[in-house]
Amino acid sequence: MVGSSMSDEETRLANNRIKIGFVLLVGVSAGLVAVQAGATLVQSAIALLAGVAVGGVLTWYLGRWAKEFTAVNRR
Repeated sequence: MVGSSMSDEETRLANNRIKIGFVLLVGVSAGLVAVQAGATLVQSAIALLAGVAVGGVLTWYLGRWAKEFTAVNRR
């Protein structure tokens, strides 16, 4: 059988980078939508921070859900 080409540490690092990227994607998206809607700089910053918070909560929830799913289906 062929094993994973990444060590456990490399896998953790890659997962953390994906999570950070996802959170930033949601946050920047919220900020850009605010700019497109004609928001002021302060409103855009608030939208960006709110987007980062929502992205963080969403990442946490999806990670928790994925752990439950993989625990049930682990063979």
